[in-house]
Amino acid sequence: MSMSARVFKLWIVLLSVGIAFSCRPVTTIGADKPNILFLLADDLCFEAIRCMGNDEVETPNLDRLAARGMTFTHAYNMGSWHGAVCMPSRGMLNTGRFLWSFQSVDNHMDNERQAGRMWAKFMSGAGYRTYMAGKWHVRTAAESTFDLVGTVRGGMPKDTPASYDRPLAGKADPWSPFDTRLGGFWEGGQHWSEVLADQACGFLQQASRANDPFFMYIAFNAPHDPRQSPKEFVDRYPVERIKLPRNFLPEYPFKDDIGCAHKLRDENLAPMPRTEHSVKVHRREYYAIITHLDAQIGRVLDALDQSGKADKTWIFFTADHGLAVGQHGLLGKQNLYDHSVRVPFMVIGPGVPAGRRTNEPIYYQDVMPTTLELAGVPRPQHVDFQSLLPIIQQQAASKYSSIYNAYIDLQRSITDEGWKLLLYPKIKKVRLYHVAQDPLEMNDLGEAPENSARKKLLFAELVRWQKLTGDQLELDATFAELK
Repeated sequence: MSMSARVFKLWIVLLSVGIAFSCRPVTTIGADKPNILFLLADDLCFEAIRCMGNDEVETPNLDRLAARGMTFTHAYNMGSWHGAVCMPSRGMLNTGRFLWSFQSVDNHMDNERQAGRMWAKFMSGAGYRTYMAGKWHVRTAAESTFDLVGTVRGGMPKDTPASYDRPLAGKADPWSPFDTRLGGFWEGGQHWSEVLADQACGFLQQASRANDPFFMYIAFNAPHDPRQSPKEFVDRYPVERIKLPRNFLPEYPFKDDIGCAHKLRDENLAPMPRTEHSVKVHRREYYAIITHLDAQIGRVLDALDQSGKADKTWIFFTADHGLAVGQHGLLGKQNLYDHSVRVPFMVIGPGVPAGRRTNEPIYYQDVMPTTLELAGVPRPQHVDFQSLLPIIQQQAASKYSSIYNAYIDLQRSITDEGWKLLLYPKIKKVRLYHVAQDPLEMNDLGEAPENSARKKLLFAELVRWQKLTGDQLELDATFAELK
């Protein structure tokens, strides 16, 4: 896209934002409240950032965020009842409800919106000008949920058959991540991450002249597949320099029984059994689109600084869930290993300690009640997640003594005191990992007799969470030996 075309598009964005600001009644309700900038990635594993210890990937702007604020190293998504994990994830985020509570309202989200029981509605009621652009994937209209909406994207860019089951040994790769003719993130002529950054920068330019606080919900589709980025970013990652994950497997032994068969869309992206070369190629493209995403986030952060609002703005960066990309022989997020349920989570704001890390266990959806507290909104009765302010201010620990995860009726897990119990009900399989010492979850200790008592304690904690969340999956009969 030419520079003149991009300038014209940005002018259109600025004009539409300006109209929205001028048409909304002036209010002083939120005049003394902090701004909120929420940045959400899609399919971003917690460890796919350099500041989290991955020296393969370049993420200077996310590293810059981590240096400026507080990083939660153990942030999780609770799970899903179907393969499109991002939908329940974002539904929980926008309603504040735990997984199974959200499932009960998922098909009636218009009712939730109309009753004002959604994140943006609470913020608007507190005097915030609310803005959303990017991936929505919630069953109600973003245009009716936020005061102003930019380009709204669906669950993922449209892919092509060429992006699946590749690359195959001895055959030319039919896919190129920088071939704009293949559509996907290139549909419309400009990479979707760049479009979103343009619109976020446009909003900030207008917000710089407004008195009311703003709530920005900026949701990137990246690094979800099809993992596309400009050639200059792909070229930064020669495939011969990409490392194979230490927990790489050609094939996960229980994949079919836990809902991760090769026919599952996410798992069908690469050949089965996995080859070292195919996994390295996919990781190369994953890193490239992450670095491109990082560059767009850098543009948004620069625009915030230029707006003059940075000192009074809280920034939250996170993702809806992680991704395997070859770990354990898996490609997708439909599993309960840490690479798929843990996400990056950073908080930057007035008084937030710079460069600090905490391993307090949280769910990333805790950001919703955290911002409500910042906005002075009393905690709504239906909100299950916690505010993180007591943890940030070092006044309290996380209210979650353990972390519960679920996937359909095929997987359950509990993580507590450095141990993870992983259950596969369909095949009555018990796996146990000492994640504190084995963070890549490579050594299954489930059969060791000396761990019998530990498994029972973890199982009891899992059952407690089931009762707390309304999880109806019956486990007692299947795993009677753990009672």
